Amino acid sequence: MVRVRFAPSPTGYLHIGAARSALFNWLYAQKTGGKFLLRVEDTDLQRSTEESTRSIIEGLHWLGLNYDEDLVFQSANADKHRAAAFKLVDEGKAYRDFTPKAERDDATVKQGIAERARAQAAEGIDHRSNLFRDLSKEESDARAAAGESFAVRLKIPREGKTQFEDIVYGPQERNYSEIEDLVLLRSDGHPLYNLSVVIDDIEMGITHVIRGQDHLTNTHKQILLYQALGALIPHFAHLPLILAPNKGKLSKRKHGEVVSLTTYRDRGFVPEAFRNFLALLGWAPEDGKEVLTVAELVEKFSLEHVHRSPAVFNFHENDPRHWTDEKALWMNAEYIRTMPIDQLIPLVKAELRANKLWREEYDDEDREWFAKALELIRERFFTLKDFSNQGRAYFSDDFDFDEAAINKNLRKNPNLKELLPRLADQLEQIETFTHDTAEAALRRFADESGVKAGLLINGSRTMLTGQAVGPSMFEVFAILGKKRSVERLRSGVPWFDVMNALGDV
Repeated sequence: MVRVRFAPSPTGYLHIGAARSALFNWLYAQKTGGKFLLRVEDTDLQRSTEESTRSIIEGLHWLGLNYDEDLVFQSANADKHRAAAFKLVDEGKAYRDFTPKAERDDATVKQGIAERARAQAAEGIDHRSNLFRDLSKEESDARAAAGESFAVRLKIPREGKTQFEDIVYGPQERNYSEIEDLVLLRSDGHPLYNLSVVIDDIEMGITHVIRGQDHLTNTHKQILLYQALGALIPHFAHLPLILAPNKGKLSKRKHGEVVSLTTYRDRGFVPEAFRNFLALLGWAPEDGKEVLTVAELVEKFSLEHVHRSPAVFNFHENDPRHWTDEKALWMNAEYIRTMPIDQLIPLVKAELRANKLWREEYDDEDREWFAKALELIRERFFTLKDFSNQGRAYFSDDFDFDEAAINKNLRKNPNLKELLPRLADQLEQIETFTHDTAEAALRRFADESGVKAGLLINGSRTMLTGQAVGPSMFEVFAILGKKRSVERLRSGVPWFDVMNALGDV
């Protein structure tokens, strides 16, 4: 059975690149009838937090990526990692390195190893010449027993190369001469990343490792560990990186909240829409279809069709209207516009409740009205936040007026100050208040007043909704009803505010 895992570090919010990796692992497990496992790699005790772990789990749940079996914490397996390292020492496949810590610099031991090895190889230096590499086991044991500090390193063969077939990038190989004897344990006994990952993947029975392209270098090292441990080597698939608009790496430190999954949840994205968008960052179905249900994603997904070139996440840091990738916003709008209304209702309910706009009647006697209102206004909305912002006037009499709408639809014609209350008088006389009767009354009044109907339509829109654009004005009249329509046309509050601003009153 296929067994894949998502293994994030709980050192901050869930990065969208990590979320994309989780999604691809989940899709592959679903496609193959396998298991999707979650392992929290919390061995960096100074940076790992419970809050980050909770954020990761909540993010996966929001995306609908439920994991199988028990959650694994890597820190709980540290004793197993150490035991594996010492077993390799006993077998002569690893050795204790008694190099003084000041020279070894354990704090940065993972940095620069590959670069240093390549430089030494180019200069003809044998970096296997560590004084302790071939120390006899007896002397090594004696020095350790005497309390001398040591790290543990894997013995990398002097000649040969690692080779594997990456499902995405094809054949990969690397000369042993480019790999320094791999540090497995620091002098304080702390297991390092490559050892911990390999031992945990063996323990969890992982058959396919699907992760970012930036791990390609680690894979060669980890294969050496699998071989030394006599374990079956899993299949590897490395995913293209997600780049920022300037083609640099998309990072938490530099780009902030725009790369956090929780940002999209909190800013009104539909989880199914964002999941769909993530799937298309570095992969596309053969038929080119973009809006895909989860069943379609599972059916069409394949690692072989993951792109080799990086995906670009387009956004404009200093433009609030384009704060994230426009395709993500477009995708979200498509879902809001087309999803079954019964699926949209609970999402909007949560949004309205969070903004104190929800009324319990919307669940009971006004449920039909509520559904009709959502059908009417969702066409132009991009996020769920739009229902409580641009759509606020449909659910509350306390709503803001867009300044641009006032300028466009009220300020240009001072006569509207008198025309709109008079229009309210005409609408109030309608016995059966509908789209058609409201339209007939407005157009008749426009003719009688010698003005274009569009002037009254646009003025009414701003008075009733606070906006410059929206659904058919006569549909708005119908959904708001006669009482609210008449009251808002008569109130004149935004109109008088405008006049005050102009100095006319």
